[in-house]
Amino acid sequence: LCPLPPQPLQRERQAGEECGLARQVSAEVEKWVRVNRRPRKRKRRETEEVFAKLLPDQLLLLLEHLLEQTTLNPRTLQRLERTYHLPEQDAEVRHRWCELVVKHKYKKAYGHVERFLQEDQAMGIYLYGELMVNEDARQQQLARKCFELSKEQMDRSSAEVVAEMLF
Repeated sequence: LCPLPPQPLQRERQAGEECGLARQVSAEVEKWVRVNRRPRKRKRRETEEVFAKLLPDQLLLLLEHLLEQTTLNPRTLQRLERTYHLPEQDAEVRHRWCELVVKHKYKKAYGHVERFLQEDQAMGIYLYGELMVNEDARQQQLARKCFELSKEQMDRSSAEVVAEMLF
């Protein structure tokens, strides 16, 4: 058995690992921004970006960075979804994914937003607000539909808050 390194050394090593994980996320963000800027048709010789496998916390950080982007095109969002299997991730990651879907009006993934609002009601309250604030008729309709389907299962105070946002 190896003795554990002294506590400060353990903390330093952990901080270094966390720094490395954060640096990896920054590199991935840069790749996604490049992919998003590319024109529709690629030249044959252009190399395809290879994305790293990310831990759930890294994925969360990646999505938070991508939320800061002004625009992400539908191709980028679709590739992001497929690369990281976003609809199958934990609730925190799915929540950020839904925020991206709403922000960029990615209609193909509205079903993921609907599922999130019905299955993760406690985390969904903020998302209802996002759907309403954009003043997009389709998003508002989605919010109202989800609320009608799930208001009976919501706790009373949450249901009241959401109802105030929607009506």
